[in-house]
Amino acid sequence: MSTQSPFRRPSVLARRRVLLTTAAAAIAPVLAACGADPASKEPKKPAEPTVQITPNIENNATGVAVDKVVKVDVAKGRLDEVMLTGAKGTKVRGTITEDGLSWSAGEVLEPTASYTLAVTATGDDGLEQTSEVKFSTEDLGLDRQTYPSIAPLDGETVGVGMPIIVTYDLPVKNKAAFEKKMIVESTPKQEGSWYWVSDKEVHYRPRTYWQANSTINVKLNINSVPAGGGIFGQKDREITFKTGDAHIYRANAQTHQMEVFKNGQKIRTIPITTGKEGFITRSGVKVIIEKFKRKTMNSETIGINQGDREYYNMEGVKWAMRLTFSGEFIHGAPWSVAQQGNANVSHGCTGMSDENAKFLYDMTRRGDVVETVGTNRQMTFSNGWGDWNTSYGEYQAGSALA
Repeated sequence: MSTQSPFRRPSVLARRRVLLTTAAAAIAPVLAACGADPASKEPKKPAEPTVQITPNIENNATGVAVDKVVKVDVAKGRLDEVMLTGAKGTKVRGTITEDGLSWSAGEVLEPTASYTLAVTATGDDGLEQTSEVKFSTEDLGLDRQTYPSIAPLDGETVGVGMPIIVTYDLPVKNKAAFEKKMIVESTPKQEGSWYWVSDKEVHYRPRTYWQANSTINVKLNINSVPAGGGIFGQKDREITFKTGDAHIYRANAQTHQMEVFKNGQKIRTIPITTGKEGFITRSGVKVIIEKFKRKTMNSETIGINQGDREYYNMEGVKWAMRLTFSGEFIHGAPWSVAQQGNANVSHGCTGMSDENAKFLYDMTRRGDVVETVGTNRQMTFSNGWGDWNTSYGEYQAGSALA
């Protein structure tokens, strides 16, 4: 009979389990030691720029006034670039200050327009920041915008007496603000001044007649400039014109002669007749306003009606050149050739032979000068282009900036 031992030898499987458990226990501290800290697994957040960008218009603002000057300020940094762009891609110029802390637009805004203001700045910490603001401007109807018309025309060649005439279709009360934006430059350089005739009309002339063969550039930078009364300038305008030879025609109602000067040289003396008693021709400096190869002259335009013994209605008067709004002309007068050079028999016009009238007509441009002397009736500022019938000092006093 056999007897069993009280101790049993562990099986192979049991021994393997013990060994694996022991090995795992030994490895566990090693794995724990090589693993990363759970907190270190989170990504680091980039530093926020400290530069502060402050435009003076809020994002998505509407109805912004067209005369508002857009500005941008920064703190704790410097501006790198500022772009103010209209809906059609037009750029509004502006200037960053030397210290880089602010930017101001150099132009006002267009009405009923959308704009984007894009700003890039770098902080004192070296980090870059961008900002974008979108906004739109107020809607101005035509009843709140004044438009300038200009004489002479762009590219025109005129006489040396031609004033620059700007006419606005709506009144300008804030004349000084407009005049600061109305620039005249001449080559060669010539001193001149603006003169406000009314709220809608302003003239410019040099101290003396323009020099012959000058080039004059006129810039009216009045777009969106406040005119007063809720009205704004509607559009910038620019023209360039030239003067031709200096034509000065000197008419003497006492001697009944007209001396014709070109660039200071007398080239002809013409027998004339001027206005008779009751229709005296005006003395003073007149400027040719317009020209007609043929012109119907009817006395009703100057208040002489049919039935009056002074009534006339003459069709096809040749080589007529207007001097005043009230009806003074230089023209051919073949019916009075016998009196020309001897007596004054007209209704106020300066008459001469058709031959002499054509000679003048062919050389004359609007803006050429007629200086009349010898009568007791004076030319006025407003009856035609009478700008030369006042002293330059008085003319300057008519400037809004005087």
